[in-house]
Amino acid sequence: MFYSFFDPTYFLVIIGLLISMAASGYVNRTFRHFDNYRSQSNYSGSDAARFILAQSGINNVGVQKISGDLTDNYNGQTKVLSLSEATANSTSVAAIGVAAHECGHAVQDHVNYWPMRLRSAIVPVANFGSTLSLPIIIVGVLLSYNQTIIHIGIFLFSLALLFQLVTLPVEFNASRRALQILSDGQVLTRDEVPMVRKVLVAAALTYVAAALSTFLQLLRLILLFGGNRDDN
Repeated sequence: MFYSFFDPTYFLVIIGLLISMAASGYVNRTFRHFDNYRSQSNYSGSDAARFILAQSGINNVGVQKISGDLTDNYNGQTKVLSLSEATANSTSVAAIGVAAHECGHAVQDHVNYWPMRLRSAIVPVANFGSTLSLPIIIVGVLLSYNQTIIHIGIFLFSLALLFQLVTLPVEFNASRRALQILSDGQVLTRDEVPMVRKVLVAAALTYVAAALSTFLQLLRLILLFGGNRDDN
């Protein structure tokens, strides 16, 4: 009975949690560090976002300030680029890098970047899978470890991992576009661009960590319930 609640595979969850915490801590430390470096152009995050959008020929995307810290995002449905207070008002190279990354998503939307379209299409399916997977697995366990039901639950959970994997190229591409935009010297100097690169690399690691964490959770479910169970 004790084993069933504290099985060794739980260490996979702990490892995933530690990876996510380490990545989150790293991106926060990196952002705080480069947030102390003021850009020579004196552009704020909001100024940089509007400039980049204009330079990219995008005139149908609004820029707004939202509450929170590092809650920046781009909504392709409403065509609104939202910058957190720490990004919108700051003239640091870190803030400009974050704003440029979100502009990278706006550019992806503008050019109809297909991995971004794929990710958007997967969102409802991934949400459905992550919500119902564990209840379905539990039902399968209660029904004398019905493998068909359990495998359906595991498959649904795997959709969350699929979403995480599709997210990776979307985020990496947005950062690459941001660096290309900022490398022209109009917003940041040549010496400031490498600082932004470090911020964006740190941010990208959070998505890698999320994918690894989800994979480890899926592996745990497979190890626990994926095979034929023999309780004799």
